[in-house]
Amino acid sequence: MSDDTPDPAAPDPDVADPAAPDPDVADPAAPAAPDPWKSFRGVMAGTLILEAIVVLLALPVVSSVGGGLSAWSTAYLVGFAVLLVLLAGVQGRPWAIWVNLGVQLILIAGFLVYPAVGFVGVLFAVVWLLIAYLRGEVLRRQRRGLLPGQQPPPD
Repeated sequence: MSDDTPDPAAPDPDVADPAAPDPDVADPAAPAAPDPWKSFRGVMAGTLILEAIVVLLALPVVSSVGGGLSAWSTAYLVGFAVLLVLLAGVQGRPWAIWVNLGVQLILIAGFLVYPAVGFVGVLFAVVWLLIAYLRGEVLRRQRRGLLPGQQPPPD
């Protein structure tokens, strides 16, 4: 074999190796950084579903202890529970947490239906204020690069 003929087993220097990783493309096998907002949206949606269940559990209480259910009180409780379930589906929107806090005022107005319903509204308003605080903390830590998903992997 002469020095002028290329070795057929040798790679062609002009053709890129398909098995070699592209330095411009992120490694698809590397795990993606966790999205803190995805889990946060899940917490908010889950809280709304739990709140809807609690509101629906107020129906038998108002019926037996609160002087009976009227058409208005039934529509208020069931309608509010439906609103909460619908809101659980829009938790990806940036305004969702503020709407969640705002609808607590509607539940607090449940004092007109039965005082315990208004009390449940106050309790959930406190829960939503805590969630809003936690959202602010996650946002602050994200801006500073302090979230676990923003840390470089250990060597």
